[in-house]
Amino acid sequence: MIGRPKGGTNRYWSKEEKLRIVKRLMNGEGSIREIAKAEGLSRGTYSNWISAYRKNGETGLENKRKPGNPLVRFQRKKELTDLERLEYENMKLRIENLRLKKGYTEEEVRAIRQKKSSGKNTKSLKR
Repeated sequence: MIGRPKGGTNRYWSKEEKLRIVKRLMNGEGSIREIAKAEGLSRGTYSNWISAYRKNGETGLENKRKPGNPLVRFQRKKELTDLERLEYENMKLRIENLRLKKGYTEEEVRAIRQKKSSGKNTKSLKR
């Protein structure tokens, strides 16, 4: 059975792994079905990688996931070590510095967040 076990997480495929697997097809090592089964991934995913590679080359295989909020890993801990506390403060100051460079004040940031959150989960009625 292909897929992740119940409660499992998605498999992360690096650009290098994707390229290696795509090149297996390009080198004639087997069909899409055979290679996908041997590598443990779905044919759909494999076909998407092949299409991306043919369209954009190696750059088409790069992961598009953007990093999340880096502060979350510190906020979820009850107690921080001295090093973690310093890293957290440093990160907060960098973010504040970037906001100030863009010309945002703390009040403007709060107003933007409030505006974004008030618009979520609402459906517009078109009549």
